[in-house]
Amino acid sequence: MLMKDAAKSIARSALLELDMYVGHKTTRSELLALIKKLRPLDCGIELVRVGGNCDGGYLIPDDLEGIEYCFSPGVSRVASFEDQLADRHIRSFLADYSVDAPPIMRPEFVFDRKFLGASDRANFFTLGTWKEKYLGGYAGDLLLQMDIEGAEYEVILNAPDSLLKQFRIIVIEFHWLDRLFDWFAFRFYASCLEKLLNYFYVVHAHPNNGFDVVRSGGIEIPPVIEFTFLNRSRAKTAVPRSDFPHRLDADSTARKHLTLPRCWYS
Repeated sequence: MLMKDAAKSIARSALLELDMYVGHKTTRSELLALIKKLRPLDCGIELVRVGGNCDGGYLIPDDLEGIEYCFSPGVSRVASFEDQLADRHIRSFLADYSVDAPPIMRPEFVFDRKFLGASDRANFFTLGTWKEKYLGGYAGDLLLQMDIEGAEYEVILNAPDSLLKQFRIIVIEFHWLDRLFDWFAFRFYASCLEKLLNYFYVVHAHPNNGFDVVRSGGIEIPPVIEFTFLNRSRAKTAVPRSDFPHRLDADSTARKHLTLPRCWYS
């Protein structure tokens, strides 16, 4: 699957560079304006790695004290992030309809065989419904770690602002970002990202090296990027970062190394 996706990235770059892309292309100024908003910032809190040293491990601010619960949709075959959170006495609610159970089970885990989506139907529920199921009325800070293969956009757009603001830290693997070159997709994606930016700063961005960068007009977009967001209320500073790759970064796959392109942070 990764080989096919990588081939698609290469083909997409070629069509864009040859100006043979079919569809309404996003303007260069629109793209750069959004990318500038997503520039990672040093918010005065050190980043730590939670999870394994490949897929399933993420850099987050060392600001976990007082967080009791994590919501973690998209389990698949990896639960090292939630496992290490449990060692820190943080319980995790996990959800994924594609598996019967998490790869490991601990007393700190609660699993729902459901997909996260924009509405409650069949094998889907919303982030709001999920939170109310277990923590109705709970007003404490929460953690969200989401890797749901492209459904993240609809989930964020559907989530009430009041619920989003309750998360202190959010980690999301955003998929198919190369479609930002398409104006229709850009509007949808930008709406989702800017909704988050109303309440959060980006503190880290790490491209998944399972995919090749797509290039057009001097702009490079990794198709999949892991973003870490910190609630603005927790920030001590907001200074642009330039230390990429971060010393704690690790490749997601065994493919060639991929560093965050400079246009994303300079």
